[in-house]
Amino acid sequence: MQSYDYIIVGAGSAGCVLAARLSEDPDVTVLLIEAGGSDKGWVVSMPLAWFRAMSTPAIGWGYMTESEPTANNREIPEPRGKLLGGCSSINGMMYSRGSPADYDQWASMGLPGWGFSDVLPYFRRSEANWRGASAYHGGDGPWVVARHANDEFIYPRLAATAEAMGFKILDDFHGPQQDGFCAPDFTVKGGRRGSTSSSFLRPALRRRNLTVKTRTLTARVIVDGVRAKGVEYLRHGQVERVFAEREVILCGGAFNSPQLLMLSGIGPADELREAGVVPVHDLPGVGKNLQDHASVASLWEASGRFTFDSQLRLDRMALSVLRWVLSGTGVVADLPVGIQGFVRSRGGLDRPDLQTLISPVAMDAKIWFPGWRKPRGHVFSVSNVLLHPESRGWVKLRSADPTEKPRIRLNLLQAEPDRQAFRRFIRFTRDFFATRPAASLVLRESQTTGAPRTESEIDHFVRSTVRTAMHPTSSCAMGAGPDAVLDATMKVRGLECLRVVDCSSMPLIVGGNTAAPAVMLAEKAADLIRQRAPAELTS
Repeated sequence: MQSYDYIIVGAGSAGCVLAARLSEDPDVTVLLIEAGGSDKGWVVSMPLAWFRAMSTPAIGWGYMTESEPTANNREIPEPRGKLLGGCSSINGMMYSRGSPADYDQWASMGLPGWGFSDVLPYFRRSEANWRGASAYHGGDGPWVVARHANDEFIYPRLAATAEAMGFKILDDFHGPQQDGFCAPDFTVKGGRRGSTSSSFLRPALRRRNLTVKTRTLTARVIVDGVRAKGVEYLRHGQVERVFAEREVILCGGAFNSPQLLMLSGIGPADELREAGVVPVHDLPGVGKNLQDHASVASLWEASGRFTFDSQLRLDRMALSVLRWVLSGTGVVADLPVGIQGFVRSRGGLDRPDLQTLISPVAMDAKIWFPGWRKPRGHVFSVSNVLLHPESRGWVKLRSADPTEKPRIRLNLLQAEPDRQAFRRFIRFTRDFFATRPAASLVLRESQTTGAPRTESEIDHFVRSTVRTAMHPTSSCAMGAGPDAVLDATMKVRGLECLRVVDCSSMPLIVGGNTAAPAVMLAEKAADLIRQRAPAELTS
């Protein structure tokens, strides 16, 4: 019977990092299992193509939520990467950690070792930041964090507007202060996407103690008594088993990790029986506590022909792609972002509750050319993201068949404070574009959004258009209470030799994008598993 010391299920944002770190020890063997295939190809590597990558069926799981009762019964897309690198191979590449207070809150929930001072060394360990090494950043890690090339016309005007409204213009969202506005950083190296597959896993593949199996769907964890002994998977139409001498580690993400636990009989016993699964370990919190960043977009008509839509003309784009192929530079090697802000939208908050991103292009803009396809038009798109939602959702089994997609419900906007927040966010955006010099950049709020004014109109608009920032977390949460799935070392409570290391393990969602926190979780888990002393903060 084939066996390895460690079996990692899921070669996504966390799984690639964990496989690379565990295989640094030549005395252990590591198997990494991925349901998808290769991450090679221009649609993955070209930064500007990220939206197309995210919507390409061949490299995604195709997840949709159930009808969302408080979002006009719409089904909401939840793209997840099904390839090496997982979501880090299809996401928008933005580097964001959240607020230090997020992690201190984790520690206050009975999770020692998870305060900001504890996790900062792991953020630093992973990155090669363009600013160089400092107390806040790493300078020589595997993951390149690059500087965004600001538009010389648009960015200064947006920054001046934020300053006129009383906000600080920052040099770094991950320095002493998060509140304020500046350009975000991106995980791009040499004009190509810096996924965890390309940055962490690929350099480790030369190691003889690391094995990677792609196009292999894990069906269940094999549990003997209270010990996880291995996994059963489907490969080339055959059912096979492989065993773990030390640990099985799930890195499937906020949907696949709880699904796999439940397929293995680990979860709410009554729900498992309803789905046709024999309970092995009754753990009520599996699949509960699901959180995501609700997001509402608005469009503003630009006052001139100075937005990114001009760059999407077919002949210009063809030259830009050729330049990228030859040198890794040009507009397709970056993302068209105007400015980003982290804002406290009301008094009494201890950290930002709004992440606002202003881009000089519509998300659905396409390449155009006269006589072939009309341009989308010169617009600014604004994404307002709720960083700390109070609404909670769930993940459940559809059946005992591992090839069936799980049932997902986010319950977006279920909590009244979340609805109140979006009323503030929409008014904030209007105030922003009513302030000079941003007011000179726009003509009006696009009528395609309906320009809602009254509270009831705003609520209807939000319910009709809300989606997510695609940051699902917390469905296998660490914690100390009765509903916790994991302990503070990311081990499944009540079982041995089984951990979950991905964003599903977060007790609460962080106030920012989740790719960097996923990498941090894997970096810290590697030390926990190898029983190494925690990384220490050095300047």
